[in-house]
Amino acid sequence: MGLEPDHAAAERRREKAARRARETAESTARRRNPGKRAEPGFAAPLPRGRADAPGAESSSDRGEGAVGSRETRFGRGATEWEASVRWYHRPGHDDGGREFGNAAAFAFEADLEVLTREATQNSLDERDRRNDRPVRVRYTLHELTGDILARFRSAIRWDDLQPHYEAAAAQDQKVGRVISAGLHEMVERDRLVLLRIDDYNANGLTGDDYEDGRFAAVVRRQLDSLKSDMSAGGSYGLGKATLWATSRLGLVLMNSTLSEPHEGRSRRRVIGRLDLPWREVDGRRFAGPAWLGQPDPGAENTEVVRSWWADEDTVEGLHLTREDDEPGTSFLIVGAHDVASLAEAGQDHEGSASEDEDSLERMHQRLVQALGRNFWAAMTSGGESHPLLEASVRTLRNGVEHIEEERVDPQVHQPARSRALQAFLAGTTVDRLTEAGQVALTTVRLKLPERKGLVGTAGEHRAVLLVTDAADVDGRINHVTAMRGNRMTVKTSRVPGLPVGTNPFQAVLLAGRAAGEDAPFAAEAEEFLRASEPPEHNKWSQTEELRMSYSPSAHRRIAAMTWEINKAVHQLVAISKKEKPGGTGNVSRRLKISGKPAVKARGATTPPKLDELEAVIDSSRAWQITAVVKVAPGVESWAMNPVAKLEVRSGPRPSVGWAELTAVSGCELVDGVLHFAPGTRRAVFRGVTDVSTHPVRATLTGLVVELHENKEAVA
Repeated sequence: MGLEPDHAAAERRREKAARRARETAESTARRRNPGKRAEPGFAAPLPRGRADAPGAESSSDRGEGAVGSRETRFGRGATEWEASVRWYHRPGHDDGGREFGNAAAFAFEADLEVLTREATQNSLDERDRRNDRPVRVRYTLHELTGDILARFRSAIRWDDLQPHYEAAAAQDQKVGRVISAGLHEMVERDRLVLLRIDDYNANGLTGDDYEDGRFAAVVRRQLDSLKSDMSAGGSYGLGKATLWATSRLGLVLMNSTLSEPHEGRSRRRVIGRLDLPWREVDGRRFAGPAWLGQPDPGAENTEVVRSWWADEDTVEGLHLTREDDEPGTSFLIVGAHDVASLAEAGQDHEGSASEDEDSLERMHQRLVQALGRNFWAAMTSGGESHPLLEASVRTLRNGVEHIEEERVDPQVHQPARSRALQAFLAGTTVDRLTEAGQVALTTVRLKLPERKGLVGTAGEHRAVLLVTDAADVDGRINHVTAMRGNRMTVKTSRVPGLPVGTNPFQAVLLAGRAAGEDAPFAAEAEEFLRASEPPEHNKWSQTEELRMSYSPSAHRRIAAMTWEINKAVHQLVAISKKEKPGGTGNVSRRLKISGKPAVKARGATTPPKLDELEAVIDSSRAWQITAVVKVAPGVESWAMNPVAKLEVRSGPRPSVGWAELTAVSGCELVDGVLHFAPGTRRAVFRGVTDVSTHPVRATLTGLVVELHENKEAVA
């Protein structure tokens, strides 16, 4: 813990630590580079395995005014101050306890989708609210090889880290195996992927190195959320663990420009944190985490390091240079990987080994898609409302642009949902959908429970529900996407019980402060819904926080709101009876029973005909149908070919093939032909269309099913 210079003993400890550090740094430099002075911004690496080297003096740790006096006292310049930067590895516990990894990181998979949700949500939460500009977030993938990788390893003091990595990788534990794979990628294949996340117009890592503040919450602590705004997305303090979970090497470096000066400075506050499992190196045991920084002479343990104010050469060597002086933070994930994209690439069992590596192209696209899918609402503007977020992705190879910077456009990734929110923000919604492109608005109730187990309702919040026509690229149709104040997608759920053939739609629920600051009980709803979210912030349901803050039955209020949402959607998208086409029973506008009626000769029996049809579009984008066939009484047998056609806006209906056909009851399937035996009155069959024969995506079409008589197949 840091100590202020408020008594003589503390001052003596600092001077002693500074003297020891100066002697150690100078002797190390002489051994490694006889006759040569260290390069600006880089320290000579500590001797291999020496994790117990004495502390070095601090940089300007206690304010801008202290810099001159300390430099005069020791006669050292800023570059030599930075030469004292080193790694501090937390000693093993005295009681023999061992942690073989950061438990917080195990709450998340090494998945770029998860990382994007958590990291971008944190940037949104930290948006500088002193202005109405959006927070700007940029993701940069950067592959290093050859000499550039070697220089980066030197900048992070690899000689000091290597024995710790080797000890960790030798352990037969999950974290050890991940680290071993990361070392193989970097050492054997001479390849390292960096992923940097920059935010601008944000607060930055403000506050003391050790006491309460943004810096300590991110760098020093676990499960410390420190979110002052109830509309913040995070609430558990777990999200930052995704940064380290995404690193095969467990290493994240940070460079922050502060919105509020600390120690009289605001630019290039740098620190590194390493999360390794318990390990033993050269006879010393280490608990797990380590930090890259300057030794803090004010600490009781003189080996402890703290953040430092770096020069431009140092941040450039660490690949942490920021584009301007706007406040915010840059997080550099060292050895980034994406388990989810590797799983997708591995679906081809015959693929080559090279396809199993972290592909820059796949990772780039997954970042773009994740931003568009989860933060389209935060990037949408309308009327006088500005967007909350701007996001982009770029990819480099050894400092050269490999994939140009791609700004994420919500209108491209989620056109229908963006249109709905834009209409709400601009005040151009309607009560009922009568034309294509319109956005209908209604409100649904959320009855907020009393807190602390008290019985009753504290207030009634009115969440905003928007419904509009679906577009092709919106993903699954007929779903409700829900969010609260920071406009990150919390959950997307299907509306059940819709009549077959309901016109495709997308619905958006704006709850809490997302419904507008003038919405009744908006702040209270924000707090209630936030308490109902798990660490992944991907649903509203029963949580321990909800139970403790409200009551064990509080989650039923969410279930009641969900029921009202589905009911309201049904009312907005319902097709009145006069709009339904005649002669098709309950088959709607998207599903049609068709075919020319057979010419009935006097005394002849009418061929079987389709009576009912139900269908959904499955996860493979195929039409999945269940058809009921009505067979007229008679002594004749029938053979019929079921034919599927797509209902398109113009031109002839294209026929599509069947991937599957199944006779369920009252009929028999032989070589793709349905046979109806004499005496059958009712039959059922199922079918799945062949997606490879679709000329247009199913979400853009309707489906027509016909029965054609096959005279050649009649026995």
